[in-house]
Amino acid sequence: MVLFEDLNEMQLDALKEIGNIGAGNAATALSKMVGKRVNMEVPLVRILPLKDVPEWLGGPEKEVLGVYLSVFGALAGHILFVMTIDDALKIMRILLGDMAPSRDQILSMDELASSAMGEIGNILSSSYLSALADFTGLHLNHSVPAIAVDMAGAIVDVVLIEISQHSDYALLIETVFVEEEDRITGYFMLIPDTGSLEIILQALGVV
Repeated sequence: MVLFEDLNEMQLDALKEIGNIGAGNAATALSKMVGKRVNMEVPLVRILPLKDVPEWLGGPEKEVLGVYLSVFGALAGHILFVMTIDDALKIMRILLGDMAPSRDQILSMDELASSAMGEIGNILSSSYLSALADFTGLHLNHSVPAIAVDMAGAIVDVVLIEISQHSDYALLIETVFVEEEDRITGYFMLIPDTGSLEIILQALGVV
């Protein structure tokens, strides 16, 4: 069985290329949503132990918005898309203008904020997942997104419980989207179940 911690340079490069394409897809999807160009900085792609994710997001007590989806089809796994509350506010203002929810509405996850972030998370996560599907030729689907606002440590703990013993590592893609004066950082994590990483690498021809 292939593990994240055992990947060689060629395998890592193949996964990073998926991250690059996924981030490009996400920028294109955002551009279509807002009706104007959203640029993307070269994404940072790395393999990270799940226990280290909260520190990467700014510390376990950092308030973040998380969107979680399970992946099924030719392989099984999990997607977690995370951004800080400040960046969530920025992206909602870009998308909804004066109709954007306030910080308090996001923190309380009222109906408007929940619906808007669910749609954003769904579109962005689908962008990365479609890159993986296109690159590998695998047929993939995902669940309806579950949304939470909490401290980074708490959100990661919930995901760890959800995935049980399937994986201790994630493919983390940090992407900065730029729209005029706004810079928005999103963290996309792909966490394949046991055996699914090997399916991805076989499809990429780098086992």
